Amino acid sequence: MDELTHVDAEGRARMVDVGGKKPQYRTARAEGLIRLKPETAALVRENGLKKGDVLAVAEVAGIQAGKRTPDLIPLCHPLALTKLDVKASVVPEGVRVESLARCLGPTGVEMEALTAVSVALLTVYDMCKVVDRSMVIGPVRLVEKTKSDEAP
Repeated sequence: MDELTHVDAEGRARMVDVGGKKPQYRTARAEGLIRLKPETAALVRENGLKKGDVLAVAEVAGIQAGKRTPDLIPLCHPLALTKLDVKASVVPEGVRVESLARCLGPTGVEMEALTAVSVALLTVYDMCKVVDRSMVIGPVRLVEKTKSDEAP
């Protein structure tokens, strides 16, 4: 089994030192789902909720959250993101959110991609809670993580 990288020899939390690592082009993709009642999904699709355009607001919220990941997840490194894209769409089960995060840096961007999806889904929940108390968020998962010396 691999060693945990975010704990020291005494078991205390620590931030990993990535200072000696060579910057590489890094990409991560994540996705998630929030299950909605069919009537709620129809309201989202038709932009019929009083709070506004659920998909557009969720996408912007996801982008904002992804950029703030080190403020939310204590041991994450601040990264200079070169791209953060969030797409929300109505699917038969509810709303699906996909993200793509990129940077040129010494560590991966999977936490930014996952945070973007998670907060976008929470935003859908917040905007739809008045009409649907049965919503369920999940699964949220990392789809892909890559690093390369060549630009994507």
